Amino acid sequence: MMEESKRTFFNFSFFKIDPKWRWMADLAKEESAKEIEQVIRNSKVKFRAYSTLGLRDDAEFLFWFSADNVEAIQEVISKIYLTVFGKYIIPSHVYLSSTRQSMYAKAGRVSSFVEGNDPLRYAVVYPFIKTREWYLLPVEQRKKMMDEHIMVGQKFPQVVLNTTYSFGIHDEDFMLAFETDNLHAFQDLIMELRETQVSRYIERDTPMIVCVKKDIIPLIASLG
Repeated sequence: MMEESKRTFFNFSFFKIDPKWRWMADLAKEESAKEIEQVIRNSKVKFRAYSTLGLRDDAEFLFWFSADNVEAIQEVISKIYLTVFGKYIIPSHVYLSSTRQSMYAKAGRVSSFVEGNDPLRYAVVYPFIKTREWYLLPVEQRKKMMDEHIMVGQKFPQVVLNTTYSFGIHDEDFMLAFETDNLHAFQDLIMELRETQVSRYIERDTPMIVCVKKDIIPLIASLG
Protein backbone atom coordinates (compact mmCIF):
# COMPACT_ATOMS: atom_id res chain seq x y z
CA MET A 1 0.00 0.00 0.00
CA MET A 2 1.24 3.50 -0.80
CA GLU A 3 1.61 5.49 2.40
CA GLU A 4 0.51 9.13 2.59
CA SER A 5 4.15 10.20 3.08
CA LYS A 6 5.10 8.53 -0.21
CA ARG A 7 2.76 10.57 -2.40
CA THR A 8 4.54 12.39 -5.19
CA PHE A 9 3.65 15.21 -7.56
CA PHE A 10 3.92 14.79 -11.32
CA ASN A 11 4.20 17.61 -13.84
CA PHE A 12 3.82 17.01 -17.57
CA SER A 13 5.07 20.09 -19.42
CA PHE A 14 4.71 20.05 -23.21
CA PHE A 15 6.51 22.71 -25.24
CA LYS A 16 6.81 24.12 -28.73
CA ILE A 17 10.06 25.64 -30.02
CA ASP A 18 10.25 29.17 -31.39
CA PRO A 19 11.27 28.86 -35.11
CA LYS A 20 13.99 31.47 -34.44
CA TRP A 21 15.87 28.74 -32.54
CA ARG A 22 16.66 26.99 -35.82
CA TRP A 23 18.59 30.02 -37.07
CA MET A 24 21.08 29.89 -34.20
CA ALA A 25 24.63 28.67 -34.84
CA ASP A 26 25.02 24.93 -34.32
CA LEU A 27 27.76 25.36 -31.72
CA ALA A 28 25.56 27.72 -29.68
CA LYS A 29 22.71 25.17 -29.81
CA GLU A 30 25.04 22.40 -28.65
CA GLU A 31 26.25 24.49 -25.71
CA SER A 32 22.65 25.40 -24.85
CA ALA A 33 21.68 21.71 -24.78
CA LYS A 34 24.54 20.98 -22.38
CA GLU A 35 23.38 23.86 -20.19
CA ILE A 36 19.88 22.37 -19.96
CA GLU A 37 21.31 18.94 -19.18
CA GLN A 38 23.33 20.47 -16.32
CA VAL A 39 20.30 22.30 -14.91
CA ILE A 40 18.31 19.05 -14.85
CA ARG A 41 21.17 17.06 -13.35
CA ASN A 42 21.58 19.56 -10.51
CA SER A 43 17.85 19.76 -9.75
CA LYS A 44 15.98 18.00 -6.93
CA VAL A 45 13.43 16.34 -9.21
CA LYS A 46 13.09 13.11 -11.13
CA PHE A 47 12.99 13.83 -14.83
CA ARG A 48 12.34 12.27 -18.22
CA ALA A 49 12.43 13.89 -21.67
CA TYR A 50 10.41 12.82 -24.71
CA SER A 51 10.03 13.98 -28.29
CA THR A 52 6.63 14.62 -29.87
CA LEU A 53 8.22 16.16 -32.96
CA GLY A 54 6.11 15.63 -36.09
CA LEU A 55 3.48 13.64 -34.20
CA ARG A 56 1.27 16.60 -33.27
CA ASP A 57 0.93 20.24 -34.25
CA ASP A 58 0.58 21.52 -30.67
CA ALA A 59 3.74 20.15 -29.01
CA GLU A 60 7.29 19.19 -29.97
CA PHE A 61 8.63 17.78 -26.74
CA LEU A 62 7.68 16.78 -23.19
CA PHE A 63 9.53 17.35 -19.95
CA TRP A 64 8.07 14.98 -17.32
CA PHE A 65 8.94 15.92 -13.73
CA SER A 66 8.36 14.14 -10.43
CA ALA A 67 9.01 15.69 -7.02
CA ASP A 68 7.87 15.63 -3.40
CA ASN A 69 6.54 19.18 -3.65
CA VAL A 70 5.38 21.57 -6.37
CA GLU A 71 7.95 24.19 -5.41
CA ALA A 72 10.78 21.91 -6.54
CA ILE A 73 9.09 21.57 -9.93
CA GLN A 74 8.64 25.33 -10.18
CA GLU A 75 12.30 25.88 -9.29
CA VAL A 76 13.67 23.66 -12.04
CA ILE A 77 11.28 25.06 -14.65
CA SER A 78 12.33 28.59 -13.65
CA LYS A 79 15.99 27.64 -14.10
CA ILE A 80 15.20 26.17 -17.52
CA TYR A 81 13.60 29.45 -18.59
CA LEU A 82 16.75 31.31 -17.50
CA THR A 83 18.91 29.33 -19.94
CA VAL A 84 19.51 30.24 -23.58
CA PHE A 85 17.28 27.38 -24.75
CA GLY A 86 14.62 28.49 -22.29
CA LYS A 87 14.23 31.78 -24.16
CA TYR A 88 12.98 29.87 -27.21
CA ILE A 89 10.42 27.48 -25.72
CA ILE A 90 6.68 28.01 -25.33
CA PRO A 91 4.48 25.80 -23.10
CA SER A 92 1.52 24.34 -24.97
CA HIS A 93 0.05 21.87 -22.44
CA VAL A 94 0.84 21.70 -18.71
CA TYR A 95 -0.67 19.13 -16.34
CA LEU A 96 -0.25 18.63 -12.59
CA SER A 97 -1.14 15.46 -10.70
CA SER A 98 -0.24 13.37 -7.67
CA THR A 99 0.29 9.70 -6.95
CA ARG A 100 -2.01 7.97 -4.46
CA GLN A 101 -3.38 4.52 -3.72
CA SER A 102 -6.15 3.32 -6.03
CA MET A 103 -9.44 2.40 -4.33
CA TYR A 104 -10.07 -0.21 -7.04
CA ALA A 105 -6.80 -2.10 -7.52
CA LYS A 106 -6.52 -5.12 -5.20
CA ALA A 107 -2.74 -4.78 -4.95
CA GLY A 108 -0.95 -1.52 -4.35
CA ARG A 109 1.07 -0.43 -7.36
CA VAL A 110 3.71 2.29 -7.30
CA SER A 111 4.25 4.32 -10.46
CA SER A 112 7.02 2.94 -12.67
CA PHE A 113 8.51 6.44 -12.83
CA VAL A 114 8.54 6.82 -9.03
CA GLU A 115 10.04 3.35 -8.66
CA GLY A 116 12.95 4.45 -10.85
CA ASN A 117 12.34 1.79 -13.50
CA ASP A 118 13.96 2.29 -16.89
CA PRO A 119 11.59 4.12 -19.24
CA LEU A 120 10.15 2.24 -22.18
CA ARG A 121 10.42 3.48 -25.76
CA TYR A 122 7.09 5.33 -25.83
CA ALA A 123 4.83 7.12 -23.39
CA VAL A 124 1.22 8.01 -24.23
CA VAL A 125 0.05 10.82 -21.97
CA TYR A 126 -3.45 12.17 -21.60
CA PRO A 127 -5.88 13.80 -19.14
CA PHE A 128 -8.89 11.73 -18.10
CA ILE A 129 -12.25 12.94 -16.80
CA LYS A 130 -15.15 10.75 -15.69
CA THR A 131 -18.72 11.99 -15.60
CA ARG A 132 -20.23 13.17 -12.30
CA GLU A 133 -22.75 10.33 -12.66
CA TRP A 134 -19.86 7.87 -12.15
CA TYR A 135 -19.08 9.24 -8.71
CA LEU A 136 -22.73 9.05 -7.66
CA LEU A 137 -22.89 5.30 -8.34
CA PRO A 138 -22.62 2.91 -5.35
CA VAL A 139 -19.01 2.01 -4.60
CA GLU A 140 -19.59 -1.72 -5.14
CA GLN A 141 -21.08 -1.07 -8.57
CA ARG A 142 -18.08 1.04 -9.51
CA LYS A 143 -15.66 -1.61 -8.22
CA LYS A 144 -17.37 -4.30 -10.29
CA MET A 145 -16.99 -2.25 -13.47
CA MET A 146 -13.40 -1.40 -12.62
CA ASP A 147 -12.62 -5.11 -12.10
CA GLU A 148 -13.61 -5.66 -15.73
CA HIS A 149 -11.48 -2.67 -16.75
CA ILE A 150 -8.45 -3.97 -14.82
CA MET A 151 -8.82 -7.47 -16.31
CA VAL A 152 -8.57 -6.04 -19.82
CA GLY A 153 -5.41 -4.18 -18.83
CA GLN A 154 -3.85 -7.39 -17.49
CA LYS A 155 -4.11 -8.91 -20.98
CA PHE A 156 -1.47 -6.42 -22.12
CA PRO A 157 1.54 -6.84 -19.79
CA GLN A 158 3.73 -5.05 -22.34
CA VAL A 159 1.88 -1.81 -21.48
CA VAL A 160 2.80 -0.17 -18.15
CA LEU A 161 0.39 2.33 -16.60
CA ASN A 162 1.30 5.34 -14.47
CA THR A 163 -2.00 6.60 -13.01
CA THR A 164 -1.96 9.87 -11.11
CA TYR A 165 -4.71 12.02 -9.64
CA SER A 166 -5.51 15.66 -10.42
CA PHE A 167 -8.65 16.15 -8.28
CA GLY A 168 -8.54 19.62 -6.78
CA ILE A 169 -5.12 20.57 -8.17
CA HIS A 170 -5.82 20.70 -11.92
CA ASP A 171 -8.74 20.65 -14.36
CA GLU A 172 -8.97 16.89 -14.96
CA ASP A 173 -9.64 13.93 -12.62
CA PHE A 174 -6.60 11.87 -13.58
CA MET A 175 -3.43 12.02 -15.64
CA LEU A 176 -2.59 8.76 -17.39
CA ALA A 177 0.85 7.94 -18.75
CA PHE A 178 1.05 4.56 -20.47
CA GLU A 179 4.54 3.25 -21.26
CA THR A 180 5.25 0.62 -23.90
CA ASP A 181 7.76 -0.52 -26.50
CA ASN A 182 4.89 -1.40 -28.84
CA LEU A 183 2.39 1.27 -29.86
CA HIS A 184 0.23 -1.31 -31.65
CA ALA A 185 -0.25 -3.14 -28.33
CA PHE A 186 -1.32 0.12 -26.72
CA GLN A 187 -3.79 0.79 -29.53
CA ASP A 188 -5.26 -2.71 -29.11
CA LEU A 189 -5.60 -2.13 -25.36
CA ILE A 190 -7.49 1.15 -25.85
CA MET A 191 -9.84 -0.44 -28.39
CA GLU A 192 -10.71 -3.21 -25.92
CA LEU A 193 -11.18 -0.73 -23.08
CA ARG A 194 -13.73 1.14 -25.21
CA GLU A 195 -15.94 -1.96 -24.96
CA THR A 196 -15.96 -2.08 -21.14
CA GLN A 197 -18.80 -0.70 -19.00
CA VAL A 198 -16.58 2.03 -17.55
CA SER A 199 -16.38 3.55 -21.01
CA ARG A 200 -19.97 4.78 -20.58
CA TYR A 201 -18.76 7.17 -17.90
CA ILE A 202 -15.81 8.79 -19.68
CA GLU A 203 -16.39 12.47 -20.28
CA ARG A 204 -13.02 13.31 -21.87
CA ASP A 205 -9.70 11.61 -22.56
CA THR A 206 -7.98 14.00 -24.95
CA PRO A 207 -5.49 15.28 -26.00
CA MET A 208 -3.86 11.86 -26.30
CA ILE A 209 -0.18 12.57 -26.90
CA VAL A 210 2.32 9.96 -28.15
CA CYS A 211 5.84 10.68 -26.86
CA VAL A 212 9.13 9.07 -27.93
CA LYS A 213 11.83 8.72 -25.23
CA LYS A 214 14.91 10.85 -25.94
CA ASP A 215 17.75 12.12 -23.81
CA ILE A 216 18.11 15.89 -23.51
CA ILE A 217 20.98 16.52 -25.95
CA PRO A 218 19.65 14.42 -28.87
CA LEU A 219 16.16 15.78 -28.17
CA ILE A 220 17.28 19.39 -28.50
CA ALA A 221 19.43 18.53 -31.54
CA SER A 222 16.36 17.08 -33.26
CA LEU A 223 14.52 20.40 -33.04
CA GLY A 224 16.61 21.83 -35.88
